[in-house]
This record gives sequence, structure tokens and C-alpha cells, in this order.
Amino acid sequence: MPISTTLNFTPSPPRSLYLHHHHHPNSNLLFSNPSLSFTPKTTNAVSLILTPPNRPLFVTFSSNAAATNSEIDTKLFTGGGDGGIGGNNGGGGGGGDSNGGNESNDDKNKKRNKDEALMALAEAGRSLESLPKDLIAAIEDGRIPGSIVLKYFDLEKSGFVSWLMKFGGFKERLLADDLFLAKVGIECGVGLFTKTAAEYSRRKENFFNELEIVFADVVMAIIADFMLVYLPAPTVSLRPPLGLDAGRLAKFFYSCPDNAFQIALSGSSFSLLQRIGAIVRNGAKLFAVGTTSSLVGTTVTNALINARKAVDHSAADEVETVPILSTSVAYGVYMAVSSNLRYQVLAGVIEQRILEPMLHQHKLLLSAICFAVRTGNTFLGSLLWVDYARFIGIQKAHDLES
Repeated sequence: MPISTTLNFTPSPPRSLYLHHHHHPNSNLLFSNPSLSFTPKTTNAVSLILTPPNRPLFVTFSSNAAATNSEIDTKLFTGGGDGGIGGNNGGGGGGGDSNGGNESNDDKNKKRNKDEALMALAEAGRSLESLPKDLIAAIEDGRIPGSIVLKYFDLEKSGFVSWLMKFGGFKERLLADDLFLAKVGIECGVGLFTKTAAEYSRRKENFFNELEIVFADVVMAIIADFMLVYLPAPTVSLRPPLGLDAGRLAKFFYSCPDNAFQIALSGSSFSLLQRIGAIVRNGAKLFAVGTTSSLVGTTVTNALINARKAVDHSAADEVETVPILSTSVAYGVYMAVSSNLRYQVLAGVIEQRILEPMLHQHKLLLSAICFAVRTGNTFLGSLLWVDYARFIGIQKAHDLES
């Protein structure tokens, strides 16, 4: 039967309060011996949730501050059954839930998340104030469980990853998926190889003579590949709340997840409409990314082709320019529809819901399977783009997308 206890104490600094637990000599150890030390200047609260076996449980609280300088208020109650035990402010409570069943499931989950997060902080010997502001707000709101806090501590051990987490978008994605950077590397690496191979297949003996054109095409393709991984990736939302003057549409899209199929954390949930909204919002972003990247890439490519023709008149018939506007808009539509749906399913269903639970303890194998799946997805995307480009009548469009 779960037992929770809340302590409110106001010691006078620099004295501290210590919390220990003991187990009955004839019982098994409930959990690793905690020893929590606090030196607060204001009233603080500590919440513990214990699940003891059917054996006597002894919990000891002690303070090194004199009784005249400290106020300690404890509450110990069970999650139902035979009632609870009051602290120095009242007698025992009756049976049932201490909240009378008035809280919704989400509220209860948020309270549990906050308790777990505070316990994770205590276990790591960290204070709440040592965390970034967005993480503090998420903990106080009960939006993230203790496991996310512990993952943050693991990630910040790496200097490069710790630096990346200064950027909110990377932090949200790394907390949701610790292989996020590996997947970015896989996608960009595969894109670099396939795009370069496509350029060589097209130009053949002129490949090295047209390296500047190849470079421009490849760079824009890699940028698009990065955004295809970044935008549909599952996240742990740490975004600050919108202002009171935000419109209804802005509030709706704010409430949508970044990936339509991602698993919601305890204490939060997504409706079907919000998940559809995620696809729409991400599609609009990818349309902008695809159109812009293709627009810049084809403009630079055509400029280099025209410059080469001006210098070498013999190349006028060998190298053809690419229609800029039609190709760019077509590529934006392709990314907003085909790429958007494929990468939403890849990241939210195949990786997070299928592969990750099965291979969570085998990161190397998980990375290898992700590499194979993402390579296959890139190849499928190439075929779909060629068919789509031919259908709408763009000549040689397959040369723009690996």
C-alpha cells in the first residue's frame, strides 16, 4: 500500500534538517538509504512516496536545530484502506483518498510527477535552482516525471550535449530521445552519400568540373535532411505558456505535440484533433523549408551554370538551367505531404513505439536498426519524389532530390 509523507519545516540557518529511514530488523530493505540534507531560509516541503511490504515500517525524522528555532510539521497518510496518521497538527484521517477523489487523473499524475522530480533532485544532490528556468517551470507544473530529470543529469555530463541543451529545441528533443543526435547524423550522412551519388550519376565526366554546382546542391539537400529529422522528432515540451492575448488558433497549435504519434508523458494527453494539428503545423513548416531550400539551391545552381556558360560557350548546350519557382513550390509541397507523413510515422511509431521499447537496453543495436530503417526511408523518398516530379511535369527533377 503506497504511503506518502509531507514535511514542512522552517529551520534557522545555518542549521540543517536530515531525513533518514530505517527498516525493521526482520524485513527486507525498502529502498536505498536516503540521507537528505537541507539548509533553507524559508519554509520548505519534502514529499516521499513509499511502497513497503507487509512488514513494520519505521521512518525517523531528525533535525540538528533546536526546537525553539525550528518548526517541523509532518503528515503521514496511506492511499486508502485503514486511514492515516496525522502529524503535530491533528489526529488521524479517515479512510480513502486524502483528496476525496476530487482531483482528475491528470492532476494526480502531475502531483506524482512533481514528487518524483523532487526526489530525483534530492537523489542527485541538486537544488531546483540549479536547473534551467524552463525545466524548473516544468517541474513545478508537474509536466515532467523524475525520469526526465535524471536523463537531464546524464545528458549534461557530456560537454557538447550540455552546450546543445542551452538551445530549447535541442533540449526538448534530447530529453525525449537520447539518440536524437545519432539519428541526425544518420540522416545527414545518408543524404550526403545519396545526393553526391545522384550528382555524379547525372554529371559523370563533368562531375569534378562542376564541383561548385554539386556543392550548392548537396549543402541545400543536407539542410533539408536536418530539418526532416528535427521538426517531426518527439519532444518533452518545455515551452513557456502563451500570453493571455494569444489567439485561439495560436493556443490550439501550441497545445499540439511536435510529433503526431509521440507518447504523451504522464500527466498530459493529446486529443485526436491535437495530433492532426501536429501534422498540419509540421507540414506548414516543412513546406517553408522545402520551398526555401530548393529556391536557394536552384538559384545558386542556375547562377553558377550561367556564369560557366558565359566563360565557356561550349558548355551552353551541355548544362541546362532548372526552372526555379515551379521546382521550388513542387518540392515544398512534396516535403509538406510525403516527407512530413513518412518522418512523423518513422519517429513516432516505428522508433519510439516499436523499436525503443524492445531495444532500450541495447543502444548500439537500436542505432544500427535505425540506420537501416532511415536509409530505406530515404530511398523510398527518392522514388516518390521522382514519380511525383514526373507526374507534375518537372523535367530532371530527380536531380534535385537524392
